[in-house]
Amino acid sequence: MTDDVPPRRVPKPVTEAYLQRVALAYLERFASSSENLKRILQRRVARRCRLRDEDPAPFAPMIEAIVEKSRRSGLVNDRQYAENRAATLRRRGGSARAIGAKLAAKGIDRETIAQALEGEPEDEERAAHAFARRRRLGPYNRGDRKAARAKDLASLARAGFSYDVARRVIDSEPQDE
Repeated sequence: MTDDVPPRRVPKPVTEAYLQRVALAYLERFASSSENLKRILQRRVARRCRLRDEDPAPFAPMIEAIVEKSRRSGLVNDRQYAENRAATLRRRGGSARAIGAKLAAKGIDRETIAQALEGEPEDEERAAHAFARRRRLGPYNRGDRKAARAKDLASLARAGFSYDVARRVIDSEPQDE
């Protein structure tokens, strides 16, 4: 018995139409920042170039043009993406620090992150309550609250909440959903 492996099919060359299709397919499924879309396209080009034994560097201007075209047409809007993502993460119990880190990882600049995180002072406490409810910490703990207090405070601190916010949430009564 021989181990004849069929040769791998070489993909077609990278074209602007191909990159446009990839960008649109990605944006149909996911909201994205312009920097994240650029990374997605760079990965696709790098993979295809690796299989074709080509250099991906000449395709960088083509990627930039497609990202810019997506930005101009309104398919990609960093400010709107940051605001929507921040609101979603807040509802799920994300701290301002954690949200800022996640947005920065997606390529959002500091100024846009700061604008997205602007809000009412009690937003951070509401997010901490949502986190505590989801993780059953503090007032949402079904067991001995006093015994678990230090661990609960540590959990909120690791999630990025300040000590004052964590203490107020852990020592409070449960809030209605």
